Amino acid sequence: MGAAFFYHLTRQPLDVTLRSLLEKSLQQGWRVAVRGRTDDMLERLDAQLWLGPSGDEFLPHGRSGGPHDADQPILLTTAEAAANQPDCLVSVEGAAVSAPEVAALSRVMILFDGHDPAAVQTAREQWKSLTDAGAEAKYWSEESGRWEMKAQSGGRDGA
Repeated sequence: MGAAFFYHLTRQPLDVTLRSLLEKSLQQGWRVAVRGRTDDMLERLDAQLWLGPSGDEFLPHGRSGGPHDADQPILLTTAEAAANQPDCLVSVEGAAVSAPEVAALSRVMILFDGHDPAAVQTAREQWKSLTDAGAEAKYWSEESGRWEMKAQSGGRDGA
């Protein structure tokens, strides 16, 4: 059973944090789905993953709807079911995540902008919904300048 990791972004922008988490996920051998709510966001992330911060740090990925979706190590999608059969799901823009997904995947990551009150509220609602359904959740903050776990729910097994 996996866990939902909530990342409260207050220092680094989404693309920087996302790239770091995707690199670590690929190092674990995981296939990843990045779920957004809008095509505009996924288009922006697609461009950033192609080039990286210095212009030459491509991360292997694709946008959903292509002929090779099932082969993508990282698939950017708005769909609930990702064709690449991910081990890890990353939610951006408050994209929905369900407790059964948390249970079925190795990891779920929910990234939200700490400077956007609506995004913070959505993340709080997601935390409550997931933990009420028995999913394990961990809250990570970068407020101190580095990522630190600040809260944890026990999930069904009380871990």
